[in-house]
Amino acid sequence: METIKRELYLNRLIERRENGLIKVVTGIRRCGKSYLLFKLYYQYLLDSGVDADRIIAVPLDDDDYKELRDSKKLSAYVKQHITDDGIWYVFLDEVQLCNGFEGVLNGLNRRENLDIYVTGSNSKFLSSDVLTEFRGRGDEVRVYPLSFSEYVSACSGDKYDAWIDYCTYGGLPLILSRKTDELKSRYLIDLCKELYLKDIEDRHNLHGDNVMAVVVNILASAVGSLTNPTKLAKTFESNGTHVSDKTIGAYIGYLMDAFLISKAERYDIKGKKYIASPFKYYFTDIGVRNAQLNFRQQEENHIMENIIYNELLVRGYNVDVGVVEHSERDESGKTIRKRLEVDFVCNRGNQRYYIQSASAIPDNEKMQQEQKSLVNIRDSFKKIIVVKDRIKLWRNEKGIVIMGIMDFLLNPNSLDL
Repeated sequence: METIKRELYLNRLIERRENGLIKVVTGIRRCGKSYLLFKLYYQYLLDSGVDADRIIAVPLDDDDYKELRDSKKLSAYVKQHITDDGIWYVFLDEVQLCNGFEGVLNGLNRRENLDIYVTGSNSKFLSSDVLTEFRGRGDEVRVYPLSFSEYVSACSGDKYDAWIDYCTYGGLPLILSRKTDELKSRYLIDLCKELYLKDIEDRHNLHGDNVMAVVVNILASAVGSLTNPTKLAKTFESNGTHVSDKTIGAYIGYLMDAFLISKAERYDIKGKKYIASPFKYYFTDIGVRNAQLNFRQQEENHIMENIIYNELLVRGYNVDVGVVEHSERDESGKTIRKRLEVDFVCNRGNQRYYIQSASAIPDNEKMQQEQKSLVNIRDSFKKIIVVKDRIKLWRNEKGIVIMGIMDFLLNPNSLDL
């Protein structure tokens, strides 16, 4: 297996070097945060002329550093290594293992000659904590599992074979070191049961509660479908179990905090406003989604949509589900209003793109169906249909770009082709 450079995230750390803020590297567990900080960024600092003695690295999940999980000892340990007024770099891995770490970090951050980096992802250090603990002093770098282009870069062989594997087992880095389908599936199933859900159970004291596992299964089965806590509560009710929509809403929040899923809100493109509910939920890693269902449901169209969504997040876009109001006449000549859906409305700065995901467009009827929502958008932002077919990129008479999934995923500038 080749070394994966993770240049996108490495550059994001480099851009934040010595910016006076606490760099908080977050993401789902096992996505490569520690490798990014302690291997790649550490080596970058050495290569840029930083003496290794000026990097104070503390892996708090290592038993050799167990005593530093006490906040006073951790603070004292870091301070005793600072022997002059030059810049010192502080790396704290799995910082949530230290009780009272917030105070330690805020204290250290008052020293102008410290550049601080921490990682955290588990049941005591999730996304909502990042927003609250550092009182505006935190600068988050979100790390995702391997994108398809990163995955292909570490694979030998055909990119289309790699696509089949990626759609099945996702992009957690250690998947690449598992040589057989059995080992890959077992790794992911164990992660779901023994790590991800257990973290949430520990954090929120849900032991003996099987509702969370069912919620995850329902969301995995309906990935990319519109839903909300009320709908999910009705699903439970139909199976003879009463769970309030408030409880389900809280559980979905826990999953989002643990970086297991993301929520895409609906945006009325013509009305320029958000629609309160329902939403779409996507899994941060498609392999985790598949493992949660024991690899039973392999609908490539939904999986492809989830992968496209994740790729857009990796590229730094804010991603919503688009809704377009459209008037047409029914068979009796009566005017009716319809809501057409655009899979993704992507915004980054002053850039905007509208994207449809389609596993195939075999004929003109399917083309008319896929582009219907796009042609009803009256602005001039770029409109794209991504298909699974092996095709050359082309533009149709409506000005819509049709590109293959490989072009979209493997070219970081694919939206501007």
